[in-house]
Amino acid sequence: MAKTVKAQMPGTFYRRPDPDSDFYVEEGGSVSAGDVVGLIEVMKSFHEVKAEEEGTVSKFLVDNEDAVDAGQDLLEIE
Repeated sequence: MAKTVKAQMPGTFYRRPDPDSDFYVEEGGSVSAGDVVGLIEVMKSFHEVKAEEEGTVSKFLVDNEDAVDAGQDLLEIE
């Protein structure tokens, strides 16, 4: 059963640390608990979004640079 990673706060979700870098993780990529899977920007401050458990990213539920709300599902981990 898939687990979701949720936004801790409202803001803009980024899948990479900067525009010239690769995504933190792609769909199908493996993650461990504590791995950074994205960033949320709030008023020019960036907050890491981390996987809470080990698994494979099955699907991103939001796109890079989407506005997100607190508690919104960002991605699924199988």
